[in-house]
Amino acid sequence: MQFEQQQNIEAGAIPAQLNHGAHEVLDVHEVLTGAVNTLNTYTMLSQYVQDPELRGILDRQKQFMTAEYNTTLECFKTGQDPSVPTQSYKMNQGNDVAYGLKPSPPKQPIQGTAAINDDVISSSMLCAVKSGATAKTMAALESTNPVVRRVLADSLPNCIEMAYEISLYQNKQGYYQVPQLAQQDMQLIQNSYAPAAAALPPLH
Repeated sequence: MQFEQQQNIEAGAIPAQLNHGAHEVLDVHEVLTGAVNTLNTYTMLSQYVQDPELRGILDRQKQFMTAEYNTTLECFKTGQDPSVPTQSYKMNQGNDVAYGLKPSPPKQPIQGTAAINDDVISSSMLCAVKSGATAKTMAALESTNPVVRRVLADSLPNCIEMAYEISLYQNKQGYYQVPQLAQQDMQLIQNSYAPAAAALPPLH
């Protein structure tokens, strides 16, 4: 069997389900493990949610991530297009951000489940989604299978959208504060770049 696989590889006739490089397999393994852990985290935290708005975010994201996990797993196992293609996650809220810092109690690890509140829950959700974005980026850059690479790349905007949705919720609740530079400093940085000149056509 191993000899036949080696012959197929040398002949370029690799079965679709084996059309993966070693780095790809290990990195996708990390993506799938992270996805399972994220879904487990959402499930465990679900019972502690108080705010109906956060409940809606958690439920929508969990449902979406479950379908995305199944899509990624299918194309990884088969090496072919999944039966359900990657979808686009759309958040339900606006994108207004409250800027500036206000005094707030320092954060510290909780000592028991009685301290699990919407701040703790939304922070855990945000960390999980951000970790998924990092893992998917690394796996997409290492993927040799074109379908797996495309599915991972297509799922990155969804991680970004979900993380943005959670951070906006946290900002609105005062859990996540967004500092700004002084206006003069911000404008100095913004104006420290100029547009690139149009590329000249190559000389023949």
